[in-house]
Amino acid sequence: MNAPPTGPDAAAIKARARVLGFDVCGITSADPARHADFYRQWTADGKAGEMQWLNREPERRTDPRLVLPGARSLVVAGLNYWQPQPQGRGRIARYALGEDYHHVLLEKLEALAAGMTGAGATAKVYVDTGPVLEKPLAERAGIGWQGKSTMLIHTKLGPWLLLGEIITSLELEPDAPQKDHCGSCTRCIEACPTGAITGPYQLDARRCIAYLTIELKGSIPEELRPLIGDRVYGCDECLEVCPWNRFAQTTRESRFLAGPGSARAGEGNDLLHDLLEISQPEFKRRFARSPILRVKRRGLLRNVCVVLGNIGTAADLPALERAALHEEPLVREHAAWALTQIRGRLGQPLPTSL
Repeated sequence: MNAPPTGPDAAAIKARARVLGFDVCGITSADPARHADFYRQWTADGKAGEMQWLNREPERRTDPRLVLPGARSLVVAGLNYWQPQPQGRGRIARYALGEDYHHVLLEKLEALAAGMTGAGATAKVYVDTGPVLEKPLAERAGIGWQGKSTMLIHTKLGPWLLLGEIITSLELEPDAPQKDHCGSCTRCIEACPTGAITGPYQLDARRCIAYLTIELKGSIPEELRPLIGDRVYGCDECLEVCPWNRFAQTTRESRFLAGPGSARAGEGNDLLHDLLEISQPEFKRRFARSPILRVKRRGLLRNVCVVLGNIGTAADLPALERAALHEEPLVREHAAWALTQIRGRLGQPLPTSL
């Protein structure tokens, strides 16, 4: 076996990560994932829903050495993204209030990896886009533990971390794995609006609001629509009820903050009406650097219709009536459902045309 390349050691890499603005950084070996069998069974049971990429090449996804030949270590780094939820109708998951975390983390990780490749090592960088089981790896790297909600929890930052990884040929001293500190707590299981957390450490993505509002491309099942409540994009419920959330701190990364150019900018007094009326050019301009861009305009309008169906009033009927004539069948369907819900609450008869 060839000797590992020389380069920065673990302490130097962590110091550089701090300079780059990372809140956490840990190191683990490139050994295969301990939960490989569980992962394969989870996907085989169909719990990934339409996220078919999770079914592809399970061997690579559970063994970093197949992703990067000669891999010896993984560097896992993360950014805290917590911030107060802005006021107004309609909630957007906190990670999507500002700039797309893929861009932010990738920029920092590539700068961190440059110190490795510059010394002759090989390295591959991933931010939620490659065949990497990031949360189990982060647990193994000592950053946090994967709680009963399946979210990663940090003892000083709570469950509000966005992660990225560097697979490298460097032989680095690994950190000790983090222990599970959930104890007997089941708050996340009890709080999940749709029952997607089916048991401790068990998630059925097909019922998760994050999946329903982001990953699902077609119609949201009617029986689940009322459970979405006022969530336009994603869901923070299991994170918000976690007792470790008491340590949450506002992010130091200004690009994550809601403000000018963010997901909530420009809505005036009503985010929902603002989004329901948004044109395709305006959607692309406004969300050009936001993770919301990935659901496309039709998906976002679908979600807005569901939220209005749940919390809307008579004042929302004109906007929904216009949406019921939208060029996209997906939007028309959900707008018609929303009209039915609101009129039912108001005791109004439903027009036969709907």
